[in-house]
Amino acid sequence: MGKLTEAIKHLLIINVLFFVATSMYGDQMYQWFSLWFPKNENFAFYQVITHMFMHGGFMHIAFNMYALWAFGSPLEKMWGRNKFLFFYFSAGLGSAFLHTAVNYYYFNEGMQALVSSGMTESNVLDIISAGQYSPDWYNIASKSTIDNFLSAYNTPAVGASGAIYGVLVAFGMMFPNSELFLMFIPVPVKAKYFIPVLIGLDLFSGVTGYAIFGQGIAHFAHIGGALFGFLMMWYWKKNQFNNNRWN
Repeated sequence: MGKLTEAIKHLLIINVLFFVATSMYGDQMYQWFSLWFPKNENFAFYQVITHMFMHGGFMHIAFNMYALWAFGSPLEKMWGRNKFLFFYFSAGLGSAFLHTAVNYYYFNEGMQALVSSGMTESNVLDIISAGQYSPDWYNIASKSTIDNFLSAYNTPAVGASGAIYGVLVAFGMMFPNSELFLMFIPVPVKAKYFIPVLIGLDLFSGVTGYAIFGQGIAHFAHIGGALFGFLMMWYWKKNQFNNNRWN
């Protein structure tokens, strides 16, 4: 931590600019730059990048940008600007990939249940594209199946959290014995303990649907960023790639 490094500084600036623009032109910004389900008419390929700069509120961006500065700065100082940016955006893309893959699972599960009841896929798509649904669908499949189906199609992903989870994993692997002082824990916790527990809680919430940190969190996006971050770090360590700087 400490002095702002170059990549961190520019990422903070871009995120703040997006946040200001979103506060002024909210619906249009969310429509253009959030990450929508690929079958949704709002989807565009560039959203796998732009959604990392969108946030849902002040606390969302405040926590993400604090984590980016606190955990990203030591990594950029070690790796250099270009290597850090490569890692950051790779983790963010991994986050988007897993989030979308899980949404495809939820979407297909719900669609198959509805089609098996006699509806056609095009008819279902026409209904949900108009922002509607039928209460009768809850008699065809379980509430969680229909809720996950509708959420997968209608709810876009926003935030830098996926990329930052990758940064958290990298920090924990590079500085495992660093003691973290957290607002809700009165004693310092070493990174090698805290970060795996945090990811485990996200996995628990993603699998069970039980909200530990609140509603509306894309848990599998967090897990995707953490997983891709771990895989990159594992590969870099195995090939002694961590010793190289990209300025």
